[in-house]
Amino acid sequence: MAMRIVVLGGGTAGTTVANRLARALRPEIRRGAVEVTVVTDRDRHWYQPGYLFVVFNERPLEDFVRPERALLLPDVGMVVDAITRIDLERKQLISPHRHYPYDVLVIATGSYPDFQSVPGLAEVTYNFYTPEGAERLRDRLTTWTGGRIMIVQDVPHKCPAAPVEVTLMLDDYFRRRRLRDRVEIVYTYPIGRVHAAEPIADWAKQQFDARGIRYETFFNMEAVDPKRQVVLTMDGGEHPFDLLISIPAHKGAGVILNSGIGDESGFIPTDRHTLKMIGQDDVYVLGDATNLPISKAGSTAHYQAEVLVKNLVDRVRGLPETHLYNGKVACFLENSLGDASFITFDYDRPPKPAATSELLHWFKGMYNDLYWLTARGLM
Repeated sequence: MAMRIVVLGGGTAGTTVANRLARALRPEIRRGAVEVTVVTDRDRHWYQPGYLFVVFNERPLEDFVRPERALLLPDVGMVVDAITRIDLERKQLISPHRHYPYDVLVIATGSYPDFQSVPGLAEVTYNFYTPEGAERLRDRLTTWTGGRIMIVQDVPHKCPAAPVEVTLMLDDYFRRRRLRDRVEIVYTYPIGRVHAAEPIADWAKQQFDARGIRYETFFNMEAVDPKRQVVLTMDGGEHPFDLLISIPAHKGAGVILNSGIGDESGFIPTDRHTLKMIGQDDVYVLGDATNLPISKAGSTAHYQAEVLVKNLVDRVRGLPETHLYNGKVACFLENSLGDASFITFDYDRPPKPAATSELLHWFKGMYNDLYWLTARGLM
């Protein structure tokens, strides 16, 4: 009987792993020794970092979506079904329709912004972390003539630098439209600096100071009053706004919470080097689904996939699993609508933003199109 490798999740992490496995294990798949199947609850694949460009009307939303089946290699099976529970004891995925057995499971179920986490937030907020949110914010900014824009956030959330990027891009957007003197931009963060990573915080603070962007730290939301358009904070403060952009704390997928295999937020305890679920030898976890103390970002999933696939291939072929993930992450940092920085870091090396340039902005824009090669396992 073929070894059944099931990848749960059809986002960046799951799609990349499945395609890399299919290429590396092509001989085993062709002779029927291995099966690779992606189980996903949606048939479309979204490139989420592209939403920032939708917000500022730089690219249309349709540029950042593809049919999932078109991204997967022919040797990869695909099932569209909403899995409600993972049964680790019986080694099967359970949906309202059927059960899916596995021999090896790769969990790549991602994370999602919880707009219900703060009372009143969902009623009034704009966001750029969902497709519909990006288009709605784009349309609102198009008609914006002035007022106070607040960017509020909680942790953890995916793409940790994105709130800094959108703030700097907002500044440039309104300068280009000759409206900057009518717009007050206020950036907030829940701890004592403007970003969790100190080098990024130092870099961002310099940019904010130079451009007249206000920032408030130790800003922890308690509730939002939609009628009064006020954010209430845990220290008793009241903060009025005309437009609220929020990045609430993210949670793991519902299937993880329903299965009771994650922490209280739905993130799975994962070995930081082997990417195996703690206590499970046949379950691997990558991308946003892990509880690892590192950025939830597409590049994280990319580098994790390289290690995970090598170990899975060795496992199939009876070799020891010796490849280790070192925590590597890399990402661009938009500094405006026309230039960008870049950072790379890992478990042992902190991030150090590169000097901003138009070339790095161009590279980020180019990667918006090259991403589809990454998902296909070609980069």
